[in-house]
Amino acid sequence: MVDDARFEDGAEAPVALRALEAADVPVISALIQDAVFPITEMTWAKSKRRFAILLNRYRWERPGAAPKPERVQSVLVVEDVAAVRSQGVDRAETELVLSCLAIEWTAGEDGQGTLTLILAGDGAVALDVEALEVTLKDVTRPYMAPSGRTPDHGA
Repeated sequence: MVDDARFEDGAEAPVALRALEAADVPVISALIQDAVFPITEMTWAKSKRRFAILLNRYRWERPGAAPKPERVQSVLVVEDVAAVRSQGVDRAETELVLSCLAIEWTAGEDGQGTLTLILAGDGAVALDVEALEVTLKDVTRPYMAPSGRTPDHGA
């Protein structure tokens, strides 16, 4: 990211961010917290070394007391993926809907590392990458959250 971003900056504009450094990952993690997606929307194009997920993310960047909770479909893309591992995720359950809690970066040597998508219910997807390059981009207009509620973690 070139400039520091604030949630207020994204009030009505679609999100389009790229993480190229470890310090960028928490911003994308905050934006995809509580995103949900069918397991069938998670793909790894091994020959292209690209991992992608079509997410229905909650719009945390919406300012103040929004009258109606909103979601938006976004694509999360990770480049230079050498390997994908998962825990607590059964790819055979094609009706399964997953919920994202966070994304974490663990640096390795020479720019390599592991990007881990932490899922609700003790699930995780670990992506071994040659270099950190993650993109989050909104691809639809926002819509009212089907639940009509803001996610609550019982703070």
